[in-house]
Amino acid sequence: MTSLPCAAIQLYALPGIPAVRKGDDLVLLIEAGLQRAQLRLQEGDVLVLAQKIVSKSQGRLIDLADVTPGPIAVELAAEVDKDPRVVELILSESRRVVRKRPGLLIVEHRLGYIMANAGLDQSNTGPADSREYALLLPLDPDGSALELHEALERRHCKGLGVVINDSFGRPWRRGTVGVALGASGIPALLDLRETPDLFGRTLKTSVVGHADEIASAASLLMGQADEGRPVVLVRGSRPAGQKRHADNSAAQLVRDEQEDLFR
Repeated sequence: MTSLPCAAIQLYALPGIPAVRKGDDLVLLIEAGLQRAQLRLQEGDVLVLAQKIVSKSQGRLIDLADVTPGPIAVELAAEVDKDPRVVELILSESRRVVRKRPGLLIVEHRLGYIMANAGLDQSNTGPADSREYALLLPLDPDGSALELHEALERRHCKGLGVVINDSFGRPWRRGTVGVALGASGIPALLDLRETPDLFGRTLKTSVVGHADEIASAASLLMGQADEGRPVVLVRGSRPAGQKRHADNSAAQLVRDEQEDLFR
């Protein structure tokens, strides 16, 4: 009996990535993690980085003692039962408030994401001292992914991809999943329209959030608590088929306002 090859994808959490601080070179940290794991990058590999380490390296960690809330933040904080300083930071990162109730503040982030608290995070952020910290999203996730992508390709002379990953809640479904805030070197959005299915029928509506799928897969290893695995190597995730799909950024994953039936 002749065996058939199995389609497969491999995920490797790079070990020993230290706590990241402002100004740290993420490429060097990735290189050290690869060496510890005795891994060599291959053509088509994608490196997925947790948003937190990108934000920390860019100095997006804010000491709440340095935040003075304005009157709008103070009023809104009373409505949603949150720290006024946190609400001030959320508003500074947002275009508008989408929904609010005690314990919940959903906004449209300045980059277009509809998300809780503008992505502001207080878990696994600051040092173990008496001060309170909050971490904001990277200023330009796609730009950060591009910079890392180009630096890694220069070092390894291979076609690579980079995804910056964060955890999102979803309307109508419970639980968070990994999504791509930034992407470079891969088609973040994979348009399969006008390609045939198994029976030759032309696909009419199939557009795949390819970068989100990679981010979600990497989240299985990254975890959400004290795992300390912020960089995952994904191997074997290239889109199937012979067609070369054009690379595009994670910004393409955000639905345009005119397509939003629920706005």
